[in-house]
Amino acid sequence: MLKKISFVILAVFLVFSNSGYSQIIEPVKWEFGKERTGNDGLQLVIKATIEQNWYLYGLDIPEGGPIPTSVHFDESGHFTLVDNTREMLEPEIKHDPFFNMELPLFSNEAIFQQKIRVLTDGEFTITGFVEFMSCDDERCLPPQEMPFEYIINTGSPAAARQDEPETGITAESQESAPLPESPPSTAPSVTQDFPLEDDTRSLWIFFFIAFAGGLAGLLTPCVFPMIPMTVSFFMQKQGSRLNAIINALVFGISIIAIYSGLGLLVSLTSVGAGVANQITSHWIPNLLFFFLFLLFAASFFGMFEITLPSGLATRSDKKADKGGLAGSFFMALTLVIVSLSCVGPIVGALLVEAATGSGTQPVIGMFGFSLAFALPFTLLAIFPSWLSKLPKSGGWLNSVKVVLGFIVLAFSLKFLSVIDQTYHLGILPRDVFLAIWIVLFTMLGFYLLGKIKFAHDSDLPYIGVPRLILSIATFAFVIYMIPGMFGAPLKSISSLLPAQHTLSFDIRSMIRDAGVTGGGMSQPALCEEPKYSDFLHLPHGLNGYFDLEQGLECARELNKPVFLDFVGHACANCKEMEAKVWSDPRVLQRLRDDFIIIALYVDDRTRLPEDEWIVSEFDGRVKNTIGSRNLDYQMTRFNTNTQPYYILIDGSENLLNQPRGYNLNIDAFIDFLDTGLENFRQNRQ
Repeated sequence: MLKKISFVILAVFLVFSNSGYSQIIEPVKWEFGKERTGNDGLQLVIKATIEQNWYLYGLDIPEGGPIPTSVHFDESGHFTLVDNTREMLEPEIKHDPFFNMELPLFSNEAIFQQKIRVLTDGEFTITGFVEFMSCDDERCLPPQEMPFEYIINTGSPAAARQDEPETGITAESQESAPLPESPPSTAPSVTQDFPLEDDTRSLWIFFFIAFAGGLAGLLTPCVFPMIPMTVSFFMQKQGSRLNAIINALVFGISIIAIYSGLGLLVSLTSVGAGVANQITSHWIPNLLFFFLFLLFAASFFGMFEITLPSGLATRSDKKADKGGLAGSFFMALTLVIVSLSCVGPIVGALLVEAATGSGTQPVIGMFGFSLAFALPFTLLAIFPSWLSKLPKSGGWLNSVKVVLGFIVLAFSLKFLSVIDQTYHLGILPRDVFLAIWIVLFTMLGFYLLGKIKFAHDSDLPYIGVPRLILSIATFAFVIYMIPGMFGAPLKSISSLLPAQHTLSFDIRSMIRDAGVTGGGMSQPALCEEPKYSDFLHLPHGLNGYFDLEQGLECARELNKPVFLDFVGHACANCKEMEAKVWSDPRVLQRLRDDFIIIALYVDDRTRLPEDEWIVSEFDGRVKNTIGSRNLDYQMTRFNTNTQPYYILIDGSENLLNQPRGYNLNIDAFIDFLDTGLENFRQNRQ
């Protein structure tokens, strides 16, 4: 048993230590060195080590081919170039299927040399970059620039030591060097999954939300009364104080391992292409979760008790009675089984939300939840004297359960909303959603004040300070939501709400439309009526397309860059980006005036005409809905299935700069747009 526990803990550790939130492919590693050729001559040596099955293009590429490898030197009065850069190894001439041409290619290794003549005696630095493009038999990476720096000195001994040794490849690999400021080149084929800049920060936020969920779970009637019972287990039949501490630590680690193992299971089953999308957008799982949360809410309100099979907990409890390390593990397993009847909605909500994120997010969520869940048990088992400071069990535990019931009931609407948006049913628009939430949280406020009572509630002779503070916060939240019924964006909860355009009465939209009509904010005309615009919409009154080919054709006609937005109806982060970043006037102005917006919904279930079906190059399956076709394009072309995912391209689908994901930094988003626009203008010249 201990070996199994150790394996689970090791697996979780490996996931955390090795997980990358986006796949970064670097098949070419670079080294830089120099050789003396005379009193004033140097030969700069550049070596590329190429991974197996990958190849690097040579220096001389025919017109119409890919980007050749080239070496660029920053201008300086300290040296001059002698002749051109030379290939020191003979490239292979092979037929390239991507460009249908015979091209010079390097496999395994390439070495280039550039002679220079030194013009000064003092120390100076030569800087520049190597521009290159690499491919394998299935994909090509976009052109990249690898910066380099040579320290050259013919005078002082200190600097001369920096030049040693004088022959061979001597400089350290510069694979981690930052990219220069110069605009990137474009490529006709892109399959790299670029790193998203804010993944780490958003994962930390999710971790702390999960941690808070674990703390909330401790206060439920299924869990809190078990704290003293569990602590007493560790204080009995222990040979020594040290044994009690060791068993308590094994107990806590086992709780973390069990819950994290559940997260690992979800992670392994949801990282497959399109699986998470199916779970979070299909009507069957969403309807199932909706009714399951209704069931939990009814139980929390006291309508009935949800009990797991008693035999499961009994068998685990019997093994826990044997004591020892194995007994500590089964004690943890018993606690997990018993607690699920109360913490099930918290665990379920975390796992469902995590399934839409990166592959490691379910593990991180369950780790955060279980860490908060296990800490009090473990610490109290080590320091049992702290038990006397815990509040006594009583009616307040049922109040916690009822409050949790209101929250679970409110959250259940999110699953119904996903079905409504994905299938365009129109049964739960934003104002109806908000109306239900306003009623629910108003009732919660009155419950906290003792004006509403449920079957298992104790008498409430007076209002304590914690209840008063919670009721004030609840009523403040209700007042905050009311303007949302008439068009207020409600940015802090925008990720949970239906889209703004579903409002029946939107004052802000009316004012904006009046401004457009009256000559206030002009909207650039599109080339033609966008397909699917009768049920798909862009936020903030922006115009754009929802079909890739139609949008690209318009971009070519108007000679504008494309803002490609991979988005989902069920994508909470997409809604938050639109509410908090796109809404900035500077961002809106750029999106409206400088780009052709193409929003590709990856979870839309609208069925396509049969002549528009495609067979995926990614998994060989037929894609017959708008969402499945768009998601397949994202995975096939950009090797990622995360949303939001923003890409700037030209009308020929060439990248203009590095793609961008979820990041609420408005200034960085503006810089992202401006850089892409500037690169588009330079490439056009």
